[in-house]
Amino acid sequence: MKKFILASFAFLGFATVSAQNIVTLNVKLKPVQTLVVNPAQTTVDLVYDSKAKYAAGVSSEQDNHLTVYSTGGFEVKVQAAGATMSTTVNGTTKSIDTNSIKVLAAAAGTNALGSATYAPAVALSNTNASLLTSTSGGVNKNIKVTYSGASADTYVDNYIADSTNSGAETVYTTTVTYTIFAK
Repeated sequence: MKKFILASFAFLGFATVSAQNIVTLNVKLKPVQTLVVNPAQTTVDLVYDSKAKYAAGVSSEQDNHLTVYSTGGFEVKVQAAGATMSTTVNGTTKSIDTNSIKVLAAAAGTNALGSATYAPAVALSNTNASLLTSTSGGVNKNIKVTYSGASADTYVDNYIADSTNSGAETVYTTTVTYTIFAK
């Protein structure tokens, strides 16, 4: 019996006491989107300086114009500040319709967004219009944007002569806003 008691003490002496508890670990992913206009391309000019350009229209392609970061699917929309662009020279005011300008998004030349569905050319307006959608996110993906002005001599009667500055151009201006939305 002595041997049994000694063996029991020896066995219990080597036994360890342990405790367990658990932790719930959550990884919470929230939507993060950024959209940046290329700082070298914050002004886009459509210059009509010949008979051929008034007839055919003018385009300006801006490669790597927009850069997008998104943690998931997203949509990029475009909107102009107003339905018309007006200017006044020597007391004469004229307007052109903003929707005479088209905006077309496409895959850029560098670090292009490959998984996007690009809309056909969108007429600028004072309401948001979808340029592209993507079902997946991307890190610093670039988008090319082409701005196209009207053809068929649409703007021929919108030049206003400046009596104080012969040959000066007439400039119509609007602000174009791009917005990214989580999808």
